[in-house]
This record gives sequence, structure tokens and C-alpha cells, in this order.
Amino acid sequence: MIRLRRMLANVGAVAYREATVLRHDRGFLSTVLAQPIVMLLLFGLGLSNTPANVPWAVVDRSQSGPSRRLVEEIRTTGYFLAPTPVDGYERARAMLERGDLVAVVVIPRDFRRALLRGDAAVQVLLDGSDPLSSARVGAYVAQAVQAFAPARDAPVRAREPEPRPPAGPIDVRQRFRYNPTLADRDFFLATLAGVLLTNLCLSVTALGIVGERESGTFEQVLSLPTTPLEIVLGKLVPLVVVSYVLLAIAILGAGLAFGIWPRGSLVALGIVTLPFVLASLAIGVFVSAFARSSVQAVFLTVFFILPSFVLSGVMFSYELMPPAIRVAGTVLPLRWYQIALRRIFARGGDLGDVVVPMLAMLAIFAVLLAAIRWRLKPRLA
Repeated sequence: MIRLRRMLANVGAVAYREATVLRHDRGFLSTVLAQPIVMLLLFGLGLSNTPANVPWAVVDRSQSGPSRRLVEEIRTTGYFLAPTPVDGYERARAMLERGDLVAVVVIPRDFRRALLRGDAAVQVLLDGSDPLSSARVGAYVAQAVQAFAPARDAPVRAREPEPRPPAGPIDVRQRFRYNPTLADRDFFLATLAGVLLTNLCLSVTALGIVGERESGTFEQVLSLPTTPLEIVLGKLVPLVVVSYVLLAIAILGAGLAFGIWPRGSLVALGIVTLPFVLASLAIGVFVSAFARSSVQAVFLTVFFILPSFVLSGVMFSYELMPPAIRVAGTVLPLRWYQIALRRIFARGGDLGDVVVPMLAMLAIFAVLLAAIRWRLKPRLA
């Protein structure tokens, strides 16, 4: 009991020292307040997987009323620019190859007659260099084509009903849960807190120890009656408090500006955030413990931040990644935190739904803490 009290007193002393330094660091405080605003605007208004102003062309071999109506209905979906009329198939393929177009709609000569028979078809050529965008563009074109009402353009005779195409053998009815409108804003803003905390934790702590080494104050800390573990924990405590302030800003910003609030338990969100913050801070301290200069620390920090954003599933779905890459992302705290965030924000999860991510992040933190303790053994002359 006495040993625990002494440890807590030492950690508190180091934490007070770090908090005093951070309190007078205007650059740090400005960054903490400005970064959520910039990222909130970027994730809420800037980033989107929804195509807009899509350049496309039409090879209309039918030149009939129904074909022109079909082209107009595709254009009025709001995702496409005015279509470029192309007189030949080969020219359309050449424009698609040069990157001038994203999609080409080819309407056959017998389109009008095929509508009356109920077996009309059109061809859509897509630029697959951007798979996500091309898939969405193809889906929008297919949706407009399937919703096309050909009977309005069929010739109407007196006392004779308009011909209708036969119904398909399968009636597919889609229903999207958790994000019914498939809004990109909901997808990005759900993990905004994870992005902000990753930037904060890794950037600040990576320069902590190496900065003290360069200024010559690290030896003074080691000369105090504290262990390396107490020094590390004391340095992390003020940043944990700042992280929760940043989490609150992210939640309030997304809710007040865009109406996106957590559907699940706020208590679970607060609990699962702690192991993520500790694991992320431990990565920064680990980098700082190995780096010999500030430049090297910045380079190593970028080496961790970029893979975190790419492999975690924040920007791209990790379920669609190759198996080896998907497994490699499990060592990153942001992978598990974004899983927990989406379960709480979108699915309305509680503490029981985030137990596995929380245990994974605690394991990462324990491994990093052991490595930091080994690396920061006192080495005074």
C-alpha cells in the first residue's frame, strides 16, 4: 500500500510538471482547438464517395424518342454533366481510355422495338481505374435505366392499352440498415474522434522525450526518485485529459453541425476511449524513446500515422482488404477504435459490443508499456 501511494505521488508530480508545460504552450493549445474545426469541416463537407459532375458520353444508335428520353432521365439524376454525343463506338472507347470520360452509354439500333417486346438492353462502359467511383456511377446509371418507363413513348391506339414489358422473374427489394441513405458524411464523422486523437497522441508524445534529450532536461528527470514507468505514466496523464476534451469537441461538433449523434451508450464510448488513448500515447512515447533527434521522431511518427489511416478502416473498409493486409492492421489501435466507434455511433451499441476492441487495445498498450520500460532504463553517467 505504501509503495502504491509512493508510485501515485510520483506519477502525480510528473503529471503536474507536464500539465504546467502544456498550459503555457500556446501552439499546442491552438492546435488542439483548431484541428477539430478543420477536420469537422473536411469530414462533414469535403470528403465524399458520392460522384458529382461525372463526364459521360452517349452512343445513340437508335436516335428515337425513347432513347433521347432515357438519356435525359440519366442526366437528371443530378450526378452527371451534360452528355457528350459520340457518333462511333471506337471513338467513345478512345475517349474513355484517355480519361476524358467516366462512363459511356451505348444504345442499340433496335432499342425502340425492343422496348415494345420487353427485352431492351443498353451497354455501359465504365472507367475502372477508380473502382469505388465507377461502381457507384454504374449503379446510378443502372438505377435510372431500370426506372425508365417505356410505355409512355409507345404509340397509343384508340381503345387499346399501351404495351407493357413482362415483369422479371425475380423481384429484388433492398433495405439498408444503420445508414439507410448511404450517406458518406455518416461514415466519415463516426470515426472523426479516432482521427483527431491519433494525430494528437502520436504527434505530441513522439517529440516529448527526444525534445527533453535535446534540451538536456531528460537527465534531470531521471535523477528524480522516480522509475521510468512512473515518468511515462506521469507524462500521459495530462494528455489523457486533453484527449477527452477533444473527444467532447468532436461529438458536439458532429452533433450540432450535422445532426450526427452517437446512437449507443456514451458511457461505453468514454470507457473504450481510454485504452485507445493510452495505446496511441504509448506509440508516441515508444517512438520518442527510440528516436535520437526531433527530425527522426517526426519521420517515425508519420510512419505510424499514415498506415493507421489507410489500414484501420477509417477511410476505406478494411473488410475488403487482402487477408494479409487486413491482419497487419490489427496491431494498430485505430483499427479497433474505429470498430468500437461505428458500433456505438451507427449500431447503437453498448459496453458489451465493444469488449473485444477494448481488450485488444489494452493488450497493445501493455506490450508497448513493457517495451518502453525496457528502453527507458536509467543510463546516467
